[in-house]
Amino acid sequence: MSDIPENDQPMPLVSHLTELRTRLLRCVAAIFVIFAGLFAFTQQIYTFVSTPLRQYLPEGATMIATDVSSPFLTPLKLTMMVSLFLAIPVILHQIWGFIAPGLYKHEKRIAVPLLVSSILLFYTGMAFAYFFVFPLIFKFFAAATPAGVEMMTDIASYLDFVMTLFFAFGVAFEIPVAVVLLVWIGVVNVAYLKKIRPYVIIGCFVVGMILTPPDIFSQTLLAVPMWLLFEIGILFGGLVRKRREDADDQPVDDHNDQPPATQA
Repeated sequence: MSDIPENDQPMPLVSHLTELRTRLLRCVAAIFVIFAGLFAFTQQIYTFVSTPLRQYLPEGATMIATDVSSPFLTPLKLTMMVSLFLAIPVILHQIWGFIAPGLYKHEKRIAVPLLVSSILLFYTGMAFAYFFVFPLIFKFFAAATPAGVEMMTDIASYLDFVMTLFFAFGVAFEIPVAVVLLVWIGVVNVAYLKKIRPYVIIGCFVVGMILTPPDIFSQTLLAVPMWLLFEIGILFGGLVRKRREDADDQPVDDHNDQPPATQA
């Protein structure tokens, strides 16, 4: 079996930089095209994202804007972030198009599923945060509001808070992909990952404590999925490693390894 990458054509540095610039411009263009399509719905998007908090506000209470420009700029900022999140498949596709020519066939066979699964897991993490974590967190905050204090959240502060959690859960759900990659390239093996499992569990709760509000509920809601996703990564990492070992055990075509015969 030949270990020469597909389309292994030498390219000068200027050509690589030109291609990189072209792909970066495509990523930026995709973000702005999506943003242009969503611009007319900025207010509705913010209303949708703020629903988990507003449904737990006391009767008669509303969200507030403490800055003059916040009612306009905050929904606009949210729409830009939504455009970035929605453009992630295009961005990853451009990254893939840049690095794919330098990969071997067996690397492409595993890279494509990892690329697709990373996109799906990131969106799954954000959906988990919105539909499951946010209602529990805001219900807790509303119940913990001291007597005599009216809960009225600033819209800009709320946006910063939810974007942090969206990103945290989106990245946390990438753990299986990271584990599989580490096992696949040989940095760690499954036996070592199982050995450090207790430290990983503690690390998950530490990350949950840092990235979430200071209450045990939200910390646990991030830490437990991270641990379970780590276990899923170990499971698939073992399967990937086994397939790679089986492929390495297959006989190699000697014709590709022998130098051409010289003519007498």
